[in-house]
Amino acid sequence: MPHPISPLGALHTAISVAPVVAGLYCYARQRGIHASTRAGQVYLAGLFLSVVTSFGLSSTGKFNAGHALGLLALAAALGGVIVARLGFLGRLRPYLSAAGLSFSFFLLLVPGINETLSRLPPGHPVGSGIESPVVRGALLGWVVLFAVGLCVQMWTVHAGRRALRSA
Repeated sequence: MPHPISPLGALHTAISVAPVVAGLYCYARQRGIHASTRAGQVYLAGLFLSVVTSFGLSSTGKFNAGHALGLLALAAALGGVIVARLGFLGRLRPYLSAAGLSFSFFLLLVPGINETLSRLPPGHPVGSGIESPVVRGALLGWVVLFAVGLCVQMWTVHAGRRALRSA
């Protein structure tokens, strides 16, 4: 039987929907998360709030892997924003920025996939935690989707740069 969700857990879940939706919107409309856009800013703010609210949640009462992934996601997002402004990186800036922000989105959903599959549907969840074959399979699929998506995104950055040069 799944653990009941606490009020903080419900708040965290509601907040965590914002960066997921904003990130998906960014990928669909802009082919990547860009901190300079409104959707990118919603993604970054939602990511921050999602990670902050996660610290009040832990089945063991201690720092856990989900917290570490959240901090890593924040570091990747911050790196993606900062690297875009570092002139000495030259032509690498858009690639590194896209990779950092995409990696933060990937990390955001790792605990989300585990928790969702371990809690839904209520009473008979699909998985039973990170050791569950269903959860592991979903996470493997997410890794593959991330790798393919990152390659497509790098190609999109490259094609955009090439179009700018020939214009």
